[in-house]
Amino acid sequence: MNIIVPMAGWGSRLRPHTLTVPKPMLKIAGKSIVERLISNISNTIERPLESISFIIREDFGKDIENQLLDIAAKYKTKAYICYQQEPLGTGHAILCAQEQLQGNVVVGFADTMFDADFKIDTDSDAVIWVKQIPNPEAFGVIKLDDKGAIIEFIEKPKDFISDLAIIGIYFFKDGQNLKEELQYLIDKDMREKGEYQLTTAMEHMRQKGKIMRAGQVKEWLDCGNKNATVESNTAILQSGKDNSADGEYSNSTIIQPCYIEYGVKIIQSVIGPNVSISKGSVVKNSVVSNAIIQEDSYIENKVIHNAMIGSKVSIIGRQEDLSVGDYNQIQ
Repeated sequence: MNIIVPMAGWGSRLRPHTLTVPKPMLKIAGKSIVERLISNISNTIERPLESISFIIREDFGKDIENQLLDIAAKYKTKAYICYQQEPLGTGHAILCAQEQLQGNVVVGFADTMFDADFKIDTDSDAVIWVKQIPNPEAFGVIKLDDKGAIIEFIEKPKDFISDLAIIGIYFFKDGQNLKEELQYLIDKDMREKGEYQLTTAMEHMRQKGKIMRAGQVKEWLDCGNKNATVESNTAILQSGKDNSADGEYSNSTIIQPCYIEYGVKIIQSVIGPNVSISKGSVVKNSVVSNAIIQEDSYIENKVIHNAMIGSKVSIIGRQEDLSVGDYNQIQ
């Protein structure tokens, strides 16, 4: 089994957090988004994992590349770094790893996190994972026949066609066939809204008789913007899979669930619920809930809720000497 991970976008909707770090490398409860994706996919695979190909921009830099190689090493598999020089769509991105498009292939877009409570059905020509959602017009969707086979792919429909949104995880039984179909799009310049789309190639495969089925996930976690990412952090912590309290505490209260990494210092503060704090950060005289704090940041004299704090950030509030009479309100 080969895994292809397109992740060449910086994630503009998550700025300023993605000005220096691409979105898939942001940490949630101690693991980057892309590492969580790889972990979830590996849990669905019953065959040996042969390789992971990361599709990135060349200007991500060697530090990011080395972090990706380290992730692959955790799964004891080969890693390939492939560059997408132009943002020409999902189909074009996958084809950037064309040498690894062979045998069984799983494609997972690196802004996708899901509840992996299933095993991949490798007997189907392809499996496309979907989630029933109330706003499908913002996504690619599928239509099914009465036997559960996919009969149509529609990219961001203007009118309601289906509420089964494609979440960005795909299995292909024959990677070589996928490669040929993607190359066909490029050769014939078959674009949708200016880009080469994977859904176009899959529709072409379906028309040729390939049997494609839908796999549904119980939970699909979005990291498209700040609020969605904080909500995803909450969902992960409440699942109980990644909770920890390895930091150093002084006169503080921790309200679970939380992920507090080793080396974090908490001083006279209340932390939680639903808080992730990465290594090297310090929180002093503060109250923090429903928040993500990245590495090496310093928070003092603040009340923080529904927040994302980046790495190497310093936020210091002010201590006040107050005399406040009855029935006053200070906001």
